[in-house]
Amino acid sequence: MSIDSLRRSARATVSGFPRGFWWLWLSTLVNRTGAFVLTFLSLYLTQELGHSAWFAGLVVALHGLGGVAGSPLGGALTDRWGRRPTMVTMHLAAAACAAALAVVTSAWAVATVVLLMGVAMQAVRPSINATIADMVPAHEVRRAYSLNYWALNLGFAIASIAGGAAAFLGYRTLFVVDAVATVLCAVIVFLRLPETRPEAAVDKQGEPVAEEKVSMLTVLRDAPFRTLVLLNLLVCVVFTAPWIGLPLTMAGQGLPPSSFGMVIAVNGIVIVGFQLLVNKLTDKRSPVLLLTLSSLLFALGTGATALAGSSVAFAATVIVWTVGEMIHVPTNAAATARLAPEHARGRYQGVMGMSWAVAGFIAPIAAGAIVGGPGPDVLWTATAAIGVLAAVGYSIRLRKALADDEETTVTAVKSAGSSDAAAGQASVSA
Repeated sequence: MSIDSLRRSARATVSGFPRGFWWLWLSTLVNRTGAFVLTFLSLYLTQELGHSAWFAGLVVALHGLGGVAGSPLGGALTDRWGRRPTMVTMHLAAAACAAALAVVTSAWAVATVVLLMGVAMQAVRPSINATIADMVPAHEVRRAYSLNYWALNLGFAIASIAGGAAAFLGYRTLFVVDAVATVLCAVIVFLRLPETRPEAAVDKQGEPVAEEKVSMLTVLRDAPFRTLVLLNLLVCVVFTAPWIGLPLTMAGQGLPPSSFGMVIAVNGIVIVGFQLLVNKLTDKRSPVLLLTLSSLLFALGTGATALAGSSVAFAATVIVWTVGEMIHVPTNAAATARLAPEHARGRYQGVMGMSWAVAGFIAPIAAGAIVGGPGPDVLWTATAAIGVLAAVGYSIRLRKALADDEETTVTAVKSAGSSDAAAGQASVSA
């Protein structure tokens, strides 16, 4: 492939989005570039404050528990209050928590702040996802989510490198930098991002049309979406397990902690280097096919961990499930946006976010217990089985719902193409 064709491919991957999307993309990059708290929290608790590893794990789990409450809260605020106010408020709340961690030292205070930070950080995500769905045409939503996810991982990679280089300044300094970056993110959203919440529908006389009220209970009664959430929960458990189980497995085989650092770094390197290529290869593919494929890749990658015996072999397993991650995350977000009514996008994204938060709370605890009990081979066999189960669920339970959605998307693409062609012909005639 020539350089010119690579340039054309890259241009096609990032073209066609409104300016507001790129301001949102930039805010994500800035926010994640300063994301030092979660990266270094366990080291701060054990090395600087002298707490046990058990307490550090509990505090990290509390961050996930906060997300379980934060996600539906953010979804409800996104629909009722608006996308931009929710983002600004929750970014500022997360910044306040990051700054507070640079000051508080008692165990109870640290645990409380981290719990509240989990609420704020997870509450902002439904508003971000809903904004993307509001801004971008339906047939381009998955590509938009993929680009935003790329920004998130690019920022995280920068934060990991910068945090390692700046560690000599002290963990508290890094937490203050995190707070400053999050405030800057809120400023970008406040100054540059327009409010995108759909206006209330009106009839021919201009009178407002009463829309069906949507509560969290209503969202959970949506059978296809409920199935999507439950299957995503299974995938999230498989995805989260290696972050706890992999270092324990490698340590059990006598590999040094530095080996895990190099192996898990492969995850970020692959995403930053190849997310746009994966998005290009999977563009316009069936969402059922992509969700099924990603689940199988998660199953294969985590299951093969039981057979790995060297750093290179462990890195290879990470590559496999990382490709699954790159396919799954934007596809699942796009499927959520498409199944949600316009006036309830925040709540739908909030419920979906709960599945990520619940997995982030239970998977680390379960993975640690299984490795410390029956052994790592049981953990990796279980994750492989769960991944296969999720793949079967996507292919059987959601084929009709997402196929109907796919037909709608194809129609939208054809309509857009017809409009462009008509406009071009009119221009020529003129």
